[in-house]
Amino acid sequence: MQLPLNHMQGVGLAAALMLAAGTAAYAHHGWSWTQDDFFELKGKIAAIYIGNPHATLDVDAKGEVWRVEMAPPARTIAAGFTETVAKVGDAVTAIGHRSRDQAEKRMKAVRIIVGGKSYDVYPDRLPPA
Repeated sequence: MQLPLNHMQGVGLAAALMLAAGTAAYAHHGWSWTQDDFFELKGKIAAIYIGNPHATLDVDAKGEVWRVEMAPPARTIAAGFTETVAKVGDAVTAIGHRSRDQAEKRMKAVRIIVGGKSYDVYPDRLPPA
């Protein structure tokens, strides 16, 4: 038998759900899931997506496909990286931070290099020169 929620239980449940959703979104979009050290990935572009919640590249690096997360679309485009500057099959270098989970082929890029041109999607996070 299911009992109806009283007002305070409903408020508590709603707050818990909002906190859980916010925590998941923060973990996904923040940097907490990445390693601190910089990581460089070289390969060929397998797919390009410029859209919400953030732009991504799938990169084939020696037969392993990596998900390279970039900035949200407006920031990625402002950095000059659009769907017209690269295409599937182009050589690419992604510099950023890989996932803390070593089994996961995923990284968050601060710089993308295609055709000798750099696109700094997070210039404030670039490694020291």
